[in-house]
Amino acid sequence: MTSAPGRRSSIFTRLLRHGFTDPSAAERLLDSPELATVRNDPVLLDALGGTADPDLALHGLVRLLEAQDGATDRQELLDTVIAAKPLRDRLLGVLGASAALAEHLARHPRDWQALVTYEPRDLHPGVEEFERGLADAADPVALRVSYRRCLLSIAARDVCGTVDVAQTAAELADLATATLRAALALAAADAPEDAAMCRLAVVAMGKCGGHELNYVSDVDVIFVGEAAGDADEGKALRAATRLASHMMRICSETTVEGSIWPVDANLRPEGRNGPLVRTLASHLAYYQRWAKTWEFQALLKARPVAGDLVLGEEYTAALRPLVWKAAERENFVADVQEMRRRVVANIPAAEVDRQLKLGPGGLRDVEFAVQLLQLVHGRADASLRSGTTLDALKALAAGGYVGRADAAQLDEAYRFLRSLEHRIQLHRLRRTHLVPEDEADLRRLGRSLGLRTDPVAELTREWRRHTTVVRRLHEKLFYRPLLDAVAALAPGEARLSAEAARERMVALGYADPAAALRHLEALASGVTRKAAIQRTLLPVLLGWFADSADPDAGLLNFRKVSDALGKTPWYLRLLRDEGAAAENLARVLSAGRLAPDLLMRAPEAVALLGDGDGGGLTPRSRASLEQEVLAAVRRADNAVQGVTAARGVRRRELFRTAAADIVGSYGTESQPAEADQGALVDLVGGAVSDLTAATLAGTLRAVVREGWGDTLPTRFAVIGMGRFGGHELGYGSDADVLFVHEPREGVSEREATEAANKVVAEMRRLLQVPSADPPLLIDADLRPEGKSGPLVRTLASYEAYYRRWALVWERHALLRAEPVAGDEDLGRRFVELIDPLRYPAGGLDEDAVREIRRLKARMEAERLPRGADPKLHAKLGPGGLSDVEWTVQLAQLRHAGEVPGLRTTRTREALAAACEAGLMSEEDAAHLDEAWVLATRVRNAVMLVRGRAGDTFPTVPRELAAVGRYLGYGPGHAGDMLDAYRRTARRARGIVEELFYGGL
Repeated sequence: MTSAPGRRSSIFTRLLRHGFTDPSAAERLLDSPELATVRNDPVLLDALGGTADPDLALHGLVRLLEAQDGATDRQELLDTVIAAKPLRDRLLGVLGASAALAEHLARHPRDWQALVTYEPRDLHPGVEEFERGLADAADPVALRVSYRRCLLSIAARDVCGTVDVAQTAAELADLATATLRAALALAAADAPEDAAMCRLAVVAMGKCGGHELNYVSDVDVIFVGEAAGDADEGKALRAATRLASHMMRICSETTVEGSIWPVDANLRPEGRNGPLVRTLASHLAYYQRWAKTWEFQALLKARPVAGDLVLGEEYTAALRPLVWKAAERENFVADVQEMRRRVVANIPAAEVDRQLKLGPGGLRDVEFAVQLLQLVHGRADASLRSGTTLDALKALAAGGYVGRADAAQLDEAYRFLRSLEHRIQLHRLRRTHLVPEDEADLRRLGRSLGLRTDPVAELTREWRRHTTVVRRLHEKLFYRPLLDAVAALAPGEARLSAEAARERMVALGYADPAAALRHLEALASGVTRKAAIQRTLLPVLLGWFADSADPDAGLLNFRKVSDALGKTPWYLRLLRDEGAAAENLARVLSAGRLAPDLLMRAPEAVALLGDGDGGGLTPRSRASLEQEVLAAVRRADNAVQGVTAARGVRRRELFRTAAADIVGSYGTESQPAEADQGALVDLVGGAVSDLTAATLAGTLRAVVREGWGDTLPTRFAVIGMGRFGGHELGYGSDADVLFVHEPREGVSEREATEAANKVVAEMRRLLQVPSADPPLLIDADLRPEGKSGPLVRTLASYEAYYRRWALVWERHALLRAEPVAGDEDLGRRFVELIDPLRYPAGGLDEDAVREIRRLKARMEAERLPRGADPKLHAKLGPGGLSDVEWTVQLAQLRHAGEVPGLRTTRTREALAAACEAGLMSEEDAAHLDEAWVLATRVRNAVMLVRGRAGDTFPTVPRELAAVGRYLGYGPGHAGDMLDAYRRTARRARGIVEELFYGGL
C-alpha cells in the first residue's frame, strides 16, 4: 500500500475522511501482516471510522491480533469481526474508547469472545449473570481478570448505545455487588473458622448503594456483624473484622493484573476512627445519639449487597425511620449549608472549571438538591425514598415537588454529565472527575458521545450548556415548588401542598414559615407581568436569604421594597437583567437592620446595587460628594431644605457603603468574600468620614447662606477629631470636632464669636431634626477645657490656651485633628499651630508618659459598662481598640518629632510607620493591626445587624449568628468566632503591656 512519491494515496484520503488523525501511522498498521486479508475491506474502515478514536481502535485491533496464539486464532477473530456486525461494533467500539481495556485484551487475547454472545439475557445482565461470570475465580488475580472480562461486556453495550447511562451505572453496581460477594467468599475460604463464628453483612453506600456506580470509583460500604449461634460476641466481631479487612484487600490491593477498586468503609460510624465492624445494636445506638446530618443523608443509599443479606435488611429496616426524621433536627439547615460550602471550598482553584462532579453545575449539585428534597418530603411520601438519583428525581416530579419541565431538563443534563464522566474514566480506567484539557482527549470524548461535526467545540458547548442548566435548576429546585403552593402556574404543572411548602420553609431555616408563605403569595400570585417576573426571581432569592442568619427578615424586607417600588418599571427589570443586583439586594436585606432601614427610607437606592450607571457600590470621593451636596444647597430655598438635601445624600451614601461592606464580607457567587479584612475597614472608615465631612460642609454653607448671605463675618473651620479626623468613622459614630474661627478685617471679636456660635448651634440643630434621615450628632467635647470650655474659639484663643494651659490629654487628642470643612486656609494654620504640640521635637518627658498611662488605666476602670465581659468589649476590653490606639499614639507623642512617618491621624498608617522606624517588631505590629481591624469590624457588624451602635457581641443568638456571618463564620460557629476574638485580643494585650507600659 506504499504510495507513489509526491502523491498521496487514496487510502490516506479515505482515512482522513473516516476520522483518523494520523493517517500515515494508520496506513502502516493496515499494511501489517495481521491485517493482510482485510486491509482493503470497506466494512473494516467504516467500522473503525464509527468509533470514538479510529487511530486508537486500529492500534488496539492490531495488538489483539498480534496476541493471538496462531494464524488460526487470528483468522477466526478477523472473520468474526468482518462477518458479525454486533461483535464488530462492540469490539471496535471498546478499542476506540478504552486504552485500558485494549491492554486487557492484549494480555488475555481470548477474552474478545465474551463479546460474541448476543442473547437477550446478555443485553441486560444482573447480579446473577455477573456472579456466573466470576464463579471460576479462585484467587484475587483470577478475580481481577474475570472482573475485567465482565467490565468489557458492560463497556461494549455502553459505547454501542445498547443501554443508556442509567442502565450502565446499574450494571456497574451489579458487577460490584457480585465482586464483593466473590471477594468475601475468597476471604471466608481462607479463614473458615472466622466465617463460621460470625454473621457479616456488607451494606453498599454511595453510588454502589444507589445503583449508579461509575467505571472507576471507590465502593463505599458499611459492615454489620453479629455472633453466629452461641459464639462469643467479642470473638465474633474480631472474626468479622478480619473477614471484612481481607475482603477489602482482595478488591483494593494491586497485583500483576492491577486492582479492582478501593473498598472504602469511612462512611461508618466515627469514620476511620471507629471500629470497622459493629453490631446492629451498636450501629443503632450511634445513629440515635451521635450521628451528624450528613450521615443520615448518606444512609439514603444504603443497600445490603453481600454476606448475610438478612442481617443487612435488618440494618436498613432499623435505620430507615431515623433517615426520614433527619429534616426535623434542630441544626438540619446549618449542617446542610455547611456541608455544601465545605464541598465547594475544597475544590482546588485550578480544577473548579473542569470539575464534573463537585464544580458549580456539576453532578453533586443535582444529587445534593435531590437528596435534600427527599429528606424534607420523604417522611410523608414513601414514593420518594429511592436511592437512585434519576429515579428519585422522577418521583419528585410525579409528586409535584419539582416541576415536570425542570425535572426533564435536569434529567437530561445529569445523563449527559454522567455519560461524559463515564467516557473520561473508561479511557484509562482511572478515577477522575476532571474534563481533560488535551484536544485529542476532548475529540475522543466528543465523538464517543455522538458529536462528529466538530467534536471539541460541540462537546465544550454541550458541556457548558448542561452545566448552566444544572446550576440554574440546582438553585431553583429547592425553592421553586414553594411558589407553586401559593401562585398560579402553567397548565399541567403540579402543585406543592401548603403543608409541604411549610415543611420546605422550615427546612430552609425560616423561623415563621406561615408568614414567609404569605409574603410569597403577596409577591408571586396573579397573572400580571410583575408577578411573573417575581416568580422568576424568588427561587434564587429564597436561596440567598436562606444562606443568611435571618432568612425571615430578608424575605420581609424584600416584600417591603417590592411594595414600595412595585409600580416602578425599572425595579424588577434591574433585578432580572443585571446579574449582580438581585444577589446584592438579597445579601443586603438579610444581613441586619441598618442597611434595610436606610433603603426603606428611599427605596430607589436599589439602583446602586446594579452594574449600570448608578455608580455601583464603589464609595464616592469627598470632592464629588461635596460638589453634589453644595449644589443641592444652592438650589434649596432655605437652610432647612438645604440640610435636608444634604442629609438625603448622606443617607443614600451610607446605604452604598453598608451595601459594599456587606457584599464584600459575604461574597457573591461570582466574587468571593474580600480576604483582606483591613481593606473593608478602610473602605468603611474612609467612606463614612468623607461623607460626614461633605455633610458638614453642606450644612455650614446652608446655615451661612441663610443668616449672612455669601460671607460670614468671621472665617470659620471645622476640625475633625478622634475617629473622624483619623478617617476611621463607623456607621454609628458621632462626629467629634473642634470649631475655630478668625474675625474678618473690621469685624470685632465679639461680633465674630456671636456669629460663629450661632452657626454651630444651627448646624447641630438642623443635623438632628427628626426626619426619615439618620441624625448626625456633633460632639465638641474634645475642645480645650472640655465641656466647661467655650464651644467656639478664635485661632488666637487656641494658640494662647495651648501655649499656657494645654494638658497631656489635650495634646493626645490633637494627634487626630484634621480640617474637614470650612475655610481651608484657617484649617491649615490651625494644623501648623498644633503640630509642635502633638509632635514635640524632644518627645514627652517621663511625667507626661506616666500621666498618659494613668489616664488609660483610669479609663479602663471607670468607663467599661457594668456587667460587660471585658474580654469581649471591642473598644475598652483587653486587646481592643483603646489598647492599640493608645499604644500607637504614645509612640507618636514620643517619636513623631524625629520620625515623619508617624505624623498621621490614621491608626494603621501610624502603626506601620512605628514598625518601619524600629519601634516595634513586624510580628507585634501585625498582631496589633489584626486586633484593631477585628475590633473595628465587630463594631461595624453590631451596627449593621442591630441598627444601633454597640461595642460588645450581641446576646440574641440570631443577631450573634449574623455578626458571625459578616465576619466569615458559617452557621453554628458563633462559639468559634468568640474564641477567635478572645485569642486575637489576648495576644494583642500582651504586646500592649510590653510596649505601652515599658517598650516605647
